[in-house]
Amino acid sequence: MAVDGTLMYIRVTLLLLCLGVFLSISGYCQAGPSQHFTSPEVVIPLKVISRGRSAKAPGWLSYSLRFGGQKHVVHMRVKKLLVSRHLPVFTYTDEHALLEDQLFIPDDCYYHGYVEAAPESLVVFSACFGGFRGVLKISGLTYEIEPIRHSATFEHLVYKINSNETQFPAMRCGLTEKEVARQQLEFEEAENSALEPKSAGDWWTHAWFLELVVVVNHDFFIYSQSNISKVQEDVFLVVNIVDSMYKQLGTYIILIGIEIWNQGNVFPMTSIEQVLNDFSQWKQISLSQLQHDAAHMFIKNSLISILGLAYVAGICRPPIDCGVDNFQGDTWSLFANTVAHELGHTLGMQHDEEFCFCGERGCIMNTFRVPAEKFTNCSYADFMKTTLNQGSCLHNPPRLGEIFMLKRCGNGVVEREEQCDCGSVQQCEQDACCLLNCTLRPGAACAFGLCCKDCKFMPSGELCRQEVNECDLPEWCNGTSHQCPEDRYMQDGIPCSDSAYCYQKRCNNHDQHCREIFGKDAKSASQNCYKEINSQGNRFGHCGINGTTYLKCHISDVFCGRVQCENVRDIPLLQDHFTLQHTHINGVTCWGIDYHLRMNISDIGEVKDGTVCGPGKICIHKKCVSLSVLSHVCLPETCNMKGICNNKHHCHCSYGWSPPYCQHRGYGGSIDSGPASAKRGVFLPLIVIPSLSVLIFLFTVGLLMYLRQCSGPKETKAHSSG
Repeated sequence: MAVDGTLMYIRVTLLLLCLGVFLSISGYCQAGPSQHFTSPEVVIPLKVISRGRSAKAPGWLSYSLRFGGQKHVVHMRVKKLLVSRHLPVFTYTDEHALLEDQLFIPDDCYYHGYVEAAPESLVVFSACFGGFRGVLKISGLTYEIEPIRHSATFEHLVYKINSNETQFPAMRCGLTEKEVARQQLEFEEAENSALEPKSAGDWWTHAWFLELVVVVNHDFFIYSQSNISKVQEDVFLVVNIVDSMYKQLGTYIILIGIEIWNQGNVFPMTSIEQVLNDFSQWKQISLSQLQHDAAHMFIKNSLISILGLAYVAGICRPPIDCGVDNFQGDTWSLFANTVAHELGHTLGMQHDEEFCFCGERGCIMNTFRVPAEKFTNCSYADFMKTTLNQGSCLHNPPRLGEIFMLKRCGNGVVEREEQCDCGSVQQCEQDACCLLNCTLRPGAACAFGLCCKDCKFMPSGELCRQEVNECDLPEWCNGTSHQCPEDRYMQDGIPCSDSAYCYQKRCNNHDQHCREIFGKDAKSASQNCYKEINSQGNRFGHCGINGTTYLKCHISDVFCGRVQCENVRDIPLLQDHFTLQHTHINGVTCWGIDYHLRMNISDIGEVKDGTVCGPGKICIHKKCVSLSVLSHVCLPETCNMKGICNNKHHCHCSYGWSPPYCQHRGYGGSIDSGPASAKRGVFLPLIVIPSLSVLIFLFTVGLLMYLRQCSGPKETKAHSSG
């Protein structure tokens, strides 16, 4: 038995060694010079299900990995802003004609997180191509993880990267004082005309969004096994790591396009300066089809001993919004350091000097390459200066679902002449109504829509959209279409509860607004609170923003600025960057919430348009205006007093009356709503509100008659006794 065990151990050891050699030769785990790695460990990530107090918030995943002699629990969540959902990838044919393809990128396979009980740890994983691939940084040590292809047990290889600086060649960035002077001289004219200093308030934002295009040269393509899919995977990994590094600056790095020079380099690669200059000119024409904030070129050239080069502060200033990053065949985490460094130059960062610090041995903007993951105080200052002065292109978050949406069968979106689109092969196999060629299956009338059920049109009069509040209106299927009629609601200015008015499908009033923020006991504050605070013209009280200036509310408009509340019992749990303020005015505590410039989240403290600000008046665009400014083309008389006007100024009739003018018997609804059901056509508010009004009227009349009868004898008795 002992001999058999020894033989088995030797076989397993040899198998692992052969496996490591095979993976290195295949290129999948290729990472360049072996001195950067220790021997790999085989690990199997195990999913951790947390319960009770240890449970993570929704959206988090946890895995346990054992390597380096101990167990590490990784907590991570999905990145949503990393790669365009439909990413354009440009390659070349044998005749050097440009081809465009679009990758469908899942939005749930890029992760970032941390290692449990390891302060300052970093986890950057991707799981788009089977298994986890990425980087873990724990207590100053860096590990790279990659899946073992075709493993039936979810096996991975974990490499520890040598952190000894002597193991790394003394390679440096190509930005020297001479190069900086050359750039300044070359672009002095453009700089003077393009840079108009802005105030800090003008460009302050809580997030920046850098849309990046990556161009890959032919040598990089060859290194990635001349495999376009492998190039894409490597680029995704690097951008994922760089994006995590820039989180500390509140910046999202979003990959919006890739071009791969798979047929040869477009221009020669002789020096880093020449490559940068040629690239900046080439991209002006060749990348004009992609709207981007920066473009970086990934090259692999061992003859060029410089790590990279970029134009300083080139962001938002084409054609100098670009850089070159030279991959030396080392680890992907080190190359990500190079890309983060050169991208830092694009964003205005200079090399760190002696007085710059980041709290670690090495920092990202060090002149010479060192493993690093943090920016220094100097880098922060340079970044803020550049983005405040010229970073306008970084302010708008891209709508990733709409970028580069190629119209084609199989993308899950019904377009042009398509009858349906069930998506991928796997999705279509499970779709009972739609075929892979985007046509309906035999016998199917429809495949999607609120009025489609079991591949058939729903019957006429079937409710397809329920009203969501008292200012909304229902819609019904017409029996001949898969689509529910367009959403309609009550005409602006129609009275709703609490003496308010419907406006754009909402019934707004200050009391309800306060309850939404501060809880059920809160209510709108006194007029003194509104006058005192909204006339200040600051982030807690104002009537709008003009450029960088908060506008003071005119005395007549104070109820249309920021909502002010009182009777607050509980402090609400708010999103980041919101601040509560409480002010004592005439013995009353007024509560409000701020909003400052360039916040990319909705302002929950502004008084909504349509809110009552006085008798017969509502707020519109921070002004208290007469209700008469609303267009009342449709009136109750238009609907024969038997319906309500909708936002298209058409009558929505009560049950028992038919459109268009509620003059004849029918089942209710409007010409916009679809035919109401005979059995379920009752729109409750249209029945209940008039009925209650009649009952209240009758009750009032009866009460008055009763009181008059009761008071009669008393008056007579009093009169006779005198």
